[in-house]
Amino acid sequence: MTEDRKFTIEEVDGVEPPPRAFVEDVVETPGDKLARKRDYLDGFLAETPQGIGPNEPGGDTYEGVITALREIYDPEIPVNIYDLGLIYGVEIDGDGHAVVSMTLTTPHCPVAESMPGEVELRVSAVPGVRDAEVNLVWDPPWDPQKMSDEAKLELGML
Repeated sequence: MTEDRKFTIEEVDGVEPPPRAFVEDVVETPGDKLARKRDYLDGFLAETPQGIGPNEPGGDTYEGVITALREIYDPEIPVNIYDLGLIYGVEIDGDGHAVVSMTLTTPHCPVAESMPGEVELRVSAVPGVRDAEVNLVWDPPWDPQKMSDEAKLELGML
């Protein structure tokens, strides 16, 4: 079973390089090359769902309260009280009355008298909040499992 195969050999002196793909309207300077590139998830993650009121999670007032809580740090632990898991709940009614339920790491915490007052002061300063109320609760008791992953990482627990 022999098949006759015919091959044609063509000799060339050179081959033209294929055309390069390029974008004419973008000029990248050396500084642009070194700068951080745009994260395409930023816009997606920053978008808030439609139909959310300002007092609901994801709304402007609610997120402002969370931001204010993240600015308050426990004096003994270098982590903010929100990521530490001391905030059990935030509720804001239609009139701008905010109720924050929180606990402390221990009932004998040295800031047991001053921390709720600071939380009330910071939350009441958020635009859209008429007044703030802080409820200090002890049930369920705080434990390290209530901390966010960021707080655990900061404290070397992860």
